[in-house]
Amino acid sequence: QVQLIESGGGLVQAGGSLRLSCAASGRTFSSDAMGWFRQAPGKEREFVAFINWSGGNTYYADSVKGRFTISRDNAKNTVYLQMNSLKPDDTAVYYCNQQPPLSVYWGQGTQVTVSS
Repeated sequence: QVQLIESGGGLVQAGGSLRLSCAASGRTFSSDAMGWFRQAPGKEREFVAFINWSGGNTYYADSVKGRFTISRDNAKNTVYLQMNSLKPDDTAVYYCNQQPPLSVYWGQGTQVTVSS
């Protein structure tokens, strides 16, 4: 069974930092582009960040550019999202998936709550 398991979320004050992890099991994703996505209460899920298979190419949603950094460790089959200078608007459940995403790979996500 293929699973993507997100972790590292929590409650943080505005201006703080968190590092999210996405660990894959059941198959290797080392040849796949990966992405982070988020869904805030009452809103649709949105794209946050992309990384190509090697980690040499990344891009970000305008709302997080300059604050968030996506990276990956293919030896560990894990993708990361370093989030700095967090804002209350970043409050959401964060998910990882292939990019473009496949519905079968959506996991439970990890909750990030930023207090003002």
